Amino acid sequence: MKILVLAWEFPPRIVGGIARHVAELYPELVKLGHEIHLITVEFGQAPMYEEVEGIRVHRVPVSPAHDFFHWVVNMNQSMGHHGGKIMLEEGPFDIVHAHDWLVGDAGIALKHIFKVPLIATIHATEYGRHNGIHNNQQRYVNGKENDLVYNAWRVIVCSEYMRQEVERVLATPWNKIEVIYNGIRAEKKPRWSDFDALSFRRKFAHDHEKIVYYVGRMSHEKGVSVLLNAAPMVLRETSIHSKFIIIGGGHTEHLKHQAWNLGIWHKCLFTGFMFEEYLDKFQTVADCAVFPSLYEPFGIVALESFAARVPVVVSDTGGLPEVVQHTKTGVVTRANNAHSLAWGILEVLKNPDYAKWLVDNAHEDLERRFSWPKLAKETEWVYERVVEERAEVNW
Repeated sequence: MKILVLAWEFPPRIVGGIARHVAELYPELVKLGHEIHLITVEFGQAPMYEEVEGIRVHRVPVSPAHDFFHWVVNMNQSMGHHGGKIMLEEGPFDIVHAHDWLVGDAGIALKHIFKVPLIATIHATEYGRHNGIHNNQQRYVNGKENDLVYNAWRVIVCSEYMRQEVERVLATPWNKIEVIYNGIRAEKKPRWSDFDALSFRRKFAHDHEKIVYYVGRMSHEKGVSVLLNAAPMVLRETSIHSKFIIIGGGHTEHLKHQAWNLGIWHKCLFTGFMFEEYLDKFQTVADCAVFPSLYEPFGIVALESFAARVPVVVSDTGGLPEVVQHTKTGVVTRANNAHSLAWGILEVLKNPDYAKWLVDNAHEDLERRFSWPKLAKETEWVYERVVEERAEVNW
């Protein structure tokens, strides 16, 4: 089977979770015997064409734009043009697979021109990110999401929560939506014995301090401010000495001011963006991962922590309670509730045997529910079903 994939981010260009998703899913589909051509955006010194673990990666230039939405239009024109060229020269293709609304226009155009079924993966919705549609920019994005799911033969989402959201928010029939979880390559995480872990750890905290960390975007929906509000309650526990590490790029000045005003600045470290190899080592030496999201379709960061054998504390929003099973593979707390979050963190820090038990269960769950070979087979099943249905249609 030949599949053309459209994704606006792919390593080394990493903006959110889509880059990792496509980079780890499609090598497994290549192993299953499928030919994957992936169109993405040029980035730095990355070659315009290369093969990455069997994926044929085509990077396209995007004309300069006066704002983000103009840039997205230019990207779709470039992707559509190059996609048409590939489909003419390398075709026929069986599936076009678009990841999120940003590449929707190119995916829809290629679908109609070549009469090839379009599959859409919706990683999040504008409605969910903002708890509603409140302005013209959000209405524009919401409209693009509607166009994409309407034109898609099937829609893939990452959790049962997202299935309900896409059905409700984007008026998509329940039986048009497939749930396939995100996955993780657990084997890529180092262990303490693989590097000088103690010296590395001392870059972030004293030996007697427990490292509590958040990694991700600094947007409101990620709930970092809730973690900072919970920190004083954790620090008041005299039997535990903690250090809070906030990892991620973006606008952090308001969070730094919050830490200062709470009187916990000396117990916080804002690292900015951290490269993956460095982050993998950091997670290995940490004591507790916290993801206090206000909106979270899935929570792949929780899987990263599972793989690194770090106990996880999350909020009960979105897909997180599906990923993290409360009191079995992690601790689930009430969303936007600093007291509940502080309780969850202390449950982990004060009970090392319990924390280890959670970590062991979580690591087993990775293989059972979140391994990419298993998820690739589920994706292949969707592809095969769509190709069979397409063969019965006089388009």
